[in-house]
Amino acid sequence: MHVVMFGDQHVESSGGAQVSMRLQRRFLERAGHTVTIVAPRMHARATPDAAYVDLPSIPVTLDREYSMSLPGARTDRFVDAAMSRRPPVDVVHVQADFWGALIGHRFARRHGLPVVHTMHNRVDVGIAAVAPFPGLVLRVLNAGARRVLGVSSRAAGSGSDGWSYLRLLAGGVDAVTAPSGHFARRLEAHGVHPAVDVVWNGIDDDVLDSASAAPADGRAPGPPRLVWVGRMSAEKRLLPFLEGLAESGVAADVEVIGGGGQARAARRLVRRRRPAASVVFTGRLPYPETLRRIAAADAVVQTSIGFETQGMTVFEAAALGTPAVVSDPDIAAELGSGAWTVADASTTALAATLRQAAADITAGTAPVPESRIRELFRQSSRTAAMVDVYQRAIAGRSVSSG
Repeated sequence: MHVVMFGDQHVESSGGAQVSMRLQRRFLERAGHTVTIVAPRMHARATPDAAYVDLPSIPVTLDREYSMSLPGARTDRFVDAAMSRRPPVDVVHVQADFWGALIGHRFARRHGLPVVHTMHNRVDVGIAAVAPFPGLVLRVLNAGARRVLGVSSRAAGSGSDGWSYLRLLAGGVDAVTAPSGHFARRLEAHGVHPAVDVVWNGIDDDVLDSASAAPADGRAPGPPRLVWVGRMSAEKRLLPFLEGLAESGVAADVEVIGGGGQARAARRLVRRRRPAASVVFTGRLPYPETLRRIAAADAVVQTSIGFETQGMTVFEAAALGTPAVVSDPDIAAELGSGAWTVADASTTALAATLRQAAADITAGTAPVPESRIRELFRQSSRTAAMVDVYQRAIAGRSVSSG
């Protein structure tokens, strides 16, 4: 089977969706399938790979990590020319929400191919976090997508909010998947798709096996070791975390892994607030090294609320045996045990939870993640589940066209 994936960002850039796509590609190839990944060319660094189709793009962040490609006839011609030199495509897997989604859907429609769309993004929450006039942005986004996809503004279900936009993207697809149960139910409730398959993002089997084979020597002495991992942008709520950390008075060793537009603001905040904790900004790390840091930590802290469609970092942590401080109640509920849940979005509530976590870690009474997470999160099982979705989409398209 030849699977063509479309992404908003190059898979070698930072981000949960990109990490997931890299893993999916590797395990699909391990299972004997062929994978092509179509995404904007990354300007920060070059990563040649025969599986990548790097689209003409323009950088959209100052660090040149992220970029965009314009959907339209010119990009269509580029994609078609690149794909003409590759094996016939069996299924298109769109794992994008913006330009990558539009480019992918246009490609599938031109060639009459079955489409699976994985919804990674709460578009309404994400835009509200980063745009000064989110309502206007969503109206423009819906109108632009309708134009690019050739959908009338008078079509049934058309609108101007985030859910309308996701319904637009899901129009005519053969299957929709989501990386968590709570997001799948939301998509169904808002009419995005009548039956959304839940396929968690996974973690490398080899990493899991290595972690489970490591000797359990117990916690090394010292202050609690906390790690925050993610893109430094408003929706991830790094700055509220650092404010809450300072307010907590906790004397912990804190490592912040990642980069992004709020990096300078975060460093300034730490210099200004002078928390009792030691805060180290590590920057971006390779994925395996990030997982090693998570496994070595006493707890992972995740502070985004309402934005994450899975909350991949805390599930990776749970699979590695590391508990988490979780601000989003939906993620905490799906995670089950192994978490300290923050009562609300205030820095006061976060500070109180950090104090409780530090006390539990020091006392040796930290919550233990559920053992089921390890096996459910194994990438080989997630790939098998997605292949089943692909096969149903292909079979359904064959029946409808026959």
